[in-house]
Amino acid sequence: MTTDTIDKTALHALHIELGGKMVPFAGYDMPVQYPLGIMGEHKHTRTKAGLFDVSHMGQARYVGDEAALEALMPVDLAALGQGEQKYSMLLNDQGGIRDDLMLSRPDGNGVFLVVNAAMKHEDLDLIEAATAGKGILTRINDRALLALQGPEAKDVMARLCPDACKMIFMQCGVFEMDGVEVYISRSGYTGEDGFEISIPEANAVQIAKLLLEQDEVEPIGLGARDSLRLEAGLCLYGHDMDTSRTPVEASLIWAMAKTRRERGDFPGAAIIKQQIEDKTCQKRVGLSLSGAPAREGAEIATKDGRIIGRVTSGGFGPTINGPVAMGYVDREYFQPGTEVDLIVRGRARPATVVKMPVVPNNFYRG
Repeated sequence: MTTDTIDKTALHALHIELGGKMVPFAGYDMPVQYPLGIMGEHKHTRTKAGLFDVSHMGQARYVGDEAALEALMPVDLAALGQGEQKYSMLLNDQGGIRDDLMLSRPDGNGVFLVVNAAMKHEDLDLIEAATAGKGILTRINDRALLALQGPEAKDVMARLCPDACKMIFMQCGVFEMDGVEVYISRSGYTGEDGFEISIPEANAVQIAKLLLEQDEVEPIGLGARDSLRLEAGLCLYGHDMDTSRTPVEASLIWAMAKTRRERGDFPGAAIIKQQIEDKTCQKRVGLSLSGAPAREGAEIATKDGRIIGRVTSGGFGPTINGPVAMGYVDREYFQPGTEVDLIVRGRARPATVVKMPVVPNNFYRG
């Protein structure tokens, strides 16, 4: 990918001005870190407030027969009220996860969707084809998306958009910030309290600079975003889940509406039902170890050397001051406290299965 073909968000020039180290990511030139450094940015987000540019994500709106949209995923859209947001997954006929996404109703105009950057064209093509003649999917290419995350995010929003602070986790709405109409949800990808703000591109720099002017806020890059979500036990698509994994294996049954599980009217429902009942599939677990981190691809073995799984994400957790990983293991080894080995550079290193998240989530639930 050349500099001529790579995309840039509306905040690209601001990232450069702030000293961002830019790298290609999901087709965009994105900041991996700023002068504060990944460790500093991570700790700042955990203790104060960090601002992330996530404008590379795909935004869209669907209006029409919602049963056609619902048929692609195990969410109950009839139970999604105005001002609410839900997490769900697009599934294939084998129950594999095509992608995960957020669905919300910030206003009375259909369903607002946010999908992953690397999959947005495939996701939206799939939805468009599946709902043809039943609804209209509008791809939103003229809005930026910012995430303000951390325990002091609420203090910033209390000054700049006090009405948004009345929301609890996974609520959303239409608000005004600095004279600009924005969509805000109380959600994020760090495990901390925070807000995601969809802004017209023309006002993106204005709102970003306003947020960065606040004493609590520092710009945060992709490096800290990854370490934060890993500590929080949150999946990264293409690593911790993909079409080879079902929601059961990915430990995401909680994201499948009970009504939909009972009806079994979503892709791969029979396979998923069998996995739930038989308890024979692998499962995603957290892993604790000492020394250097174990990276994606490291094999997971029993103490007698039998391979039972593989690490899907791994790195250093600044909050716990040690390495953290997640991966898939055979079902009989997923209980917290189970001792295993991680095969790193041909050597077995002791590790322990742990309950995720390794850093408690601090979502504001009222």
